[in-house]
Amino acid sequence: MTELDDAFEKAQIEVKKLSQKPDDATLLKLYAFYKQGTQGDVSGDKPGFFDFVGAAKYEAWEKCKGTAQDVAKQQYIDLVAKLTA
Repeated sequence: MTELDDAFEKAQIEVKKLSQKPDDATLLKLYAFYKQGTQGDVSGDKPGFFDFVGAAKYEAWEKCKGTAQDVAKQQYIDLVAKLTA
């Protein structure tokens, strides 16, 4: 594993230790960076109109489309570092 992968895994652990839950916008960013970093560009159909949470997650991930996986991992790491500071 690379240093980036190690830092990414550490950030995943650290985010679970936050004393306060981040706001919804930040949670969506974390989700999108994580998904882009681990799976690449969004795939599959967008959830239906009444699945508000699923649609919001899909849209957040879709905004990362075209971002390299390593860049998304670094964005995730940076956001977690900001939240834990």
